[in-house]
Amino acid sequence: MTHPAPPALREAAAVALQVWRLAWPAIAHMLLLTLVFLVGRGMVGRYSTTALASMQICGTLTWTIVSIFSATSAGTLAVVARSVGAGDRAGAAAAVRVSLTFALALGAAVALPLLAACGPLLRALFPQAGAAVLDQATAYLGIVLPVLPLAFVEAVAAAALQGVGDTKTPLVVATLGNLVNVAVSAVLIFGHLGLPALGVRGAAVGVACTMATEALLLTAALLSRSGPLPLRAAPSPSAAAPAPSTAAPDAPSAPDQRTARKADAAALARVLRVAAPAFAERSAYHAGYMGFVAIIGLLGATAMAANQALIAVESVCFLSAEGFGIAAGSLMAQRLGARRPDEAARVALLAALMAIVALSAFGVLFALAPRPLLLAFSSDPELLALGARALPVAAVAQPFMAFATVMGMGLRGAGDTRTVLAVTLVSSLLMRVGGTWLFAVTLGHGLVGVWMGSTADWICRSALLGLAYARGRWKGLTV
Repeated sequence: MTHPAPPALREAAAVALQVWRLAWPAIAHMLLLTLVFLVGRGMVGRYSTTALASMQICGTLTWTIVSIFSATSAGTLAVVARSVGAGDRAGAAAAVRVSLTFALALGAAVALPLLAACGPLLRALFPQAGAAVLDQATAYLGIVLPVLPLAFVEAVAAAALQGVGDTKTPLVVATLGNLVNVAVSAVLIFGHLGLPALGVRGAAVGVACTMATEALLLTAALLSRSGPLPLRAAPSPSAAAPAPSTAAPDAPSAPDQRTARKADAAALARVLRVAAPAFAERSAYHAGYMGFVAIIGLLGATAMAANQALIAVESVCFLSAEGFGIAAGSLMAQRLGARRPDEAARVALLAALMAIVALSAFGVLFALAPRPLLLAFSSDPELLALGARALPVAAVAQPFMAFATVMGMGLRGAGDTRTVLAVTLVSSLLMRVGGTWLFAVTLGHGLVGVWMGSTADWICRSALLGLAYARGRWKGLTV
């Protein structure tokens, strides 16, 4: 005789299924976005060492710029999901419209000055890189920077769809973007089909085409008549016949225009209230990361190469945690919009637990088989020995990284970006940089000390974000 599952267990299973349905496309989407840059680097590395060295400069700069200035997407996801949860799809649509316009304008404001000062800026930042490397990095950025506004649009459009609960469309679009990148880069880097070999310029054209493809397709998905939000709202019909007028028949009146402008300004203000702390948080994170990288640079070339291999191994874990975090942020915001804060709290905890289980499994693999994992990236005996000592430390970090990533993205989705900013300031600048210096340099643990410092960062984040979640201030925030 079988007994039905208790209601609480059935509810938890239903929520877990909902989290997973949103999380797995988001995980795959994050992996595909990363793959665009990895494929470019792999092809360029086969073309020439100088070209690959230039990609270390321009690829890192592009990633940093996009990561910081696409913070508008955090505000878009929070406002859209909150509005959808409250049944206000018109408000969600207004937030998407102004976010897309703002992203395009911000992208132009960032890209144009960088494009004008690109050469002198790179020479000032990387004086030891060499003229040939800097020339190729300048050529790469000269192609990518004009298209950079579309990368900001892509981030906002993807966040808007995720806020509605659609993580599959961004995945499909990212898949198409990767196919475009591989095809264009392979042809132009090596000069197939009778075209000249462009090297790093070919990689730049591939990335630019990918940015444009993804931005246009995601925007088209939002604007389509079958889209999830009423972005193409039709004008309200009039019962009376129109009076003769010299104005265009469909031209809105001046009061209507003023009302529309006020509504757009209010929607943009809602988005930016959430996005501004997220922008500061990403700036603090990258500042801390640059300090972290500078400390690694003191340990020598082998340690730097081993660290790159370790990061590549761990990237699957971090991107998986981000996928669960996207699901948590969207579902939490929707439930807060529907005035169900207790359900939002349960979603956050369940998503964090699912991420902990997944990343802990990876952690066990790190601890038991470090050398086979590292062999995928290098066969150098010294690198393998160094990396194999550090990877078990990374294994310890995995459950903490899972919890902190999901809770951080969940709180962003709930609109509590100020708390996440405060935690990032403490963790990135104090724990990661300070802890890495202490363990790696002061105590002399080298690369193992680097990963001890990053693990201390994740433990600190977990404690602080867990405390913020438990206090529950985020439940009463107005977005």
